[in-house]
Amino acid sequence: MPDESSLPQPPSNNVAPRYMGLATFMRTPVVTDYNAIDIALAGVPWDGAVTNRAGARHGPREVRNMSSLIRRVHHVSNINPFELCRVGDVGDTPVNPINNDRMLDMIEGFYADIVAAGVTPLSCGGDHLVTLPIMRALCRDRPVGMVHFDAHTDTADAAFDGERYHHGTPFRRAVEEGLLDPHRTIQIGIRGARSDADYNDFSHESGMRVIYIEEFYDMGVPAVIAEARRVVGDGPVYISFDVDGLDPVYAPGTGTPEVGGYSTHEAQRMVRGLQGLDIVGGDVVEVAPPFDQSGNTALVGATFMYEILCVMADAIASRKKS
Repeated sequence: MPDESSLPQPPSNNVAPRYMGLATFMRTPVVTDYNAIDIALAGVPWDGAVTNRAGARHGPREVRNMSSLIRRVHHVSNINPFELCRVGDVGDTPVNPINNDRMLDMIEGFYADIVAAGVTPLSCGGDHLVTLPIMRALCRDRPVGMVHFDAHTDTADAAFDGERYHHGTPFRRAVEEGLLDPHRTIQIGIRGARSDADYNDFSHESGMRVIYIEEFYDMGVPAVIAEARRVVGDGPVYISFDVDGLDPVYAPGTGTPEVGGYSTHEAQRMVRGLQGLDIVGGDVVEVAPPFDQSGNTALVGATFMYEILCVMADAIASRKKS
């Protein structure tokens, strides 16, 4: 176990009240030298690819604010990610809110520097298209598997006069570009009416394991965890958590809410069940604060960043030992 004094630590709330200081993800230090960290917490404040309700561009700022409520030691696993790894907030990607093609390149370039330093990214969006340029930076050398929590498969093709890049297409594009291995991808919580009958066909035809919400409840959380672990296996895996996978009673502040989803507790148990996988990156996306004045959805986003951080830090610590 590394000496805690050698690792950047969030201040103890017994010393520094959680309402003071600059707002960073989980009160981690602001970092500009990627060589000083193992895990980069980054914001992607962009929602230029949404097809209906914008607002996720404000997600990183509000998630940072609500993440001041996060403490260090996980109450179930006893993981303290800040003792296992050097964790820092690297700020936000550059933003061009009026040029989507340029924005995709800017996100990829930002993450390419992080990956080149050997740092594992954990991101807060932003709409779900942000995962594609992150994967372009992260998965250049080999495709990854993915555990995908969402109400939607996000494997549509084109919309609005043939536009191929929007928040409903990232994982189709990722498969086509060789970034994502569909046979090692599982999508959990899919539901809701579709614009077209074939909307989800690419997921099935490419070999992804799709668990619709009805099957989720028929299986139960332990069986879904086991199935996720079976599908992704021992290879590198990315975790992508869209908050609209949750029932909107838990996360109303999102662009495309779908009733009938799983609860926050069920989702927490699923993420915790991924401990031991070879996690190489992750994100929480589609937190849209303007649609939830209570702030609860931003707290949900912060909580799931922490849940992913715990299993990610455990994976990195295991890789260092091997």
